[in-house]
Amino acid sequence: MLKPLIHASAIALIAMGIDANAQTVIPANGQSQEQVKKDAAECQTTAKTAYDQALASANQAAAASTTKAESSGGGRARGAAAGATAGAVAAQSRCNRNEVCDNVDSDVQQEYRQENAKDAAVAGAVVGGAKQRQSRRQDGKEQEQQAQEQTASATKSAETASKQAYSACMTGRGYTISP
Repeated sequence: MLKPLIHASAIALIAMGIDANAQTVIPANGQSQEQVKKDAAECQTTAKTAYDQALASANQAAAASTTKAESSGGGRARGAAAGATAGAVAAQSRCNRNEVCDNVDSDVQQEYRQENAKDAAVAGAVVGGAKQRQSRRQDGKEQEQQAQEQTASATKSAETASKQAYSACMTGRGYTISP
């Protein structure tokens, strides 16, 4: 007679939606239906608290571990410097291959190299700026993906903590819990 009563109580509890954690609760000490409802409600509160605390803790840990990459500035400046150097070297190389520079004053040669360096610096600044923007976009995408993964992990961890808290609470009150 006890086994059908336990079975009926478990089915009733599931049908009433008392168990928020999809577990079967079986009264082990002959608790009344009112007592079962009261205990389940109190244990659900405990489980909700455990969920909230685990989620907050996981999110704090995720926020602490996610170091926002320092935006490396100076992409345009580095590009301009590289362009200016390349432009000056290229101008010198053209000058060395061309006998026209041999017959020209050193001030004119210097001005030729500087003009080429300026033009190359402008191009280098554009390229450097584009690379910097592309790098920032890529870093942003990676950080967003990492945040999504950490959120999913935190939610799963919080759900596990909630189920464990609910089971421990109900077991401590004299119930048998089965998944």
